[in-house]
Amino acid sequence: MVRIRVLVVDDHRIFAESLAAALAAEPDVDVSAAGSGPAALRCLERAVAEGRRFDVLLVDADLGTVAGAVPAQREHGAGPPPSGADGIALVAGVRVAHPGVRTVVLAERDDPRRAALALQAGASGWVAKDCSLSRLLAVIRGVLREETHLPPALLTGVLRELTAARKHRTDSERLVESLTPREHEVLRCMVAGLGRKDVAARLFLSPHTVRTHMQNVLGKLGVHSTLAAVALARRAGVRPADLAGDVVERSGQLA
Repeated sequence: MVRIRVLVVDDHRIFAESLAAALAAEPDVDVSAAGSGPAALRCLERAVAEGRRFDVLLVDADLGTVAGAVPAQREHGAGPPPSGADGIALVAGVRVAHPGVRTVVLAERDDPRRAALALQAGASGWVAKDCSLSRLLAVIRGVLREETHLPPALLTGVLRELTAARKHRTDSERLVESLTPREHEVLRCMVAGLGRKDVAARLFLSPHTVRTHMQNVLGKLGVHSTLAAVALARRAGVRPADLAGDVVERSGQLA
């Protein structure tokens, strides 16, 4: 019998332990529980080191947030923080660090926007916490067959959100394409978190020239802050400057 290894990640201990116990009663399921994103990542790393990788993560959508509160989205769609502290951030972190693990988000409420964000982060499913055990098991087995599971009531809303996200990405890409090569390099430095003086030192420009380039970038992107410019750049797929590996040539560079 092929066994399915499941990790339940929820900071409500009673719920996590109850769900783990219910799943463990299945003859083909091995289950563990973690109470936070960082704890879940440690479990995953330990399992890899011991040669017993997890197959599916069941992640609380509101992991690490105040009970009953919906986490605020970051400015201009920048997405969840990469720390793994909340549910959707954990999904994104697991997709990068453990791409073979399927993630399913467990939610207390139907929320098309957050469900769409979860799918964009790499989740394979969004399931109500009050669903039946048989339904949850069907989803677990389904995602291992590369299926994506959403409640029927959420389908229209999630498709609308994903369509809007693609449009925003296309619009963002068009704006980024309007930048000159120098402005694009300045934007990459901004995405990497560099301030004006650091950008000037990196690109061998004066701080005054860098300020002019940054103002031009904000104007062409139609935003009013560095944070908004960085969020738009990320939507457009702009990579941060590689501070360790990129080499900027002194010769032939014009301000």
